[in-house]
Amino acid sequence: MDRTKILFVCLGNICRSPSAEAVMNSLIKAKGIEELFEIDSAGITGYHAGEPADQRMQRHALNRDIHLTSISRQVKSPADFEHFDYIIGMDNQNIDDLYQLAPNEQLAKKISKMTDYCTRHQHDSVPDPYYGGAAGFELVLDLLEDACEGLLEHIQSHE
Repeated sequence: MDRTKILFVCLGNICRSPSAEAVMNSLIKAKGIEELFEIDSAGITGYHAGEPADQRMQRHALNRDIHLTSISRQVKSPADFEHFDYIIGMDNQNIDDLYQLAPNEQLAKKISKMTDYCTRHQHDSVPDPYYGGAAGFELVLDLLEDACEGLLEHIQSHE
């Protein structure tokens, strides 16, 4: 059976997308289905390539027993578009940038926005918490937990 491959994308791959990766990994592990998935994250830019997730994001995630272990990397086109089944951006700018990076219209159909999968929150995007305070990191995690649950339900109902 092929694994479902998901790539989460934000601007620099140090706050939102590595958190989405960790939240999704935690969710599928809790359900005992991690062998059915390949989860990764990347940034539109390579500013933070090779770096771990933001320390503040890591602290807030650890308070929820979510461990951010990924190392930042930049989106690779066309390789990531060919490899992953879902390419999920955190905000409208990420989505616009992903469409610009997509090698063709067929592969661009893999792009969606994280908040499209939310079932409890009504946000249009996952806001970047980098320049904000603690509440911003907590909001990101709230949105990601909601959206990852919705994404998993979406995948399971369509496969």
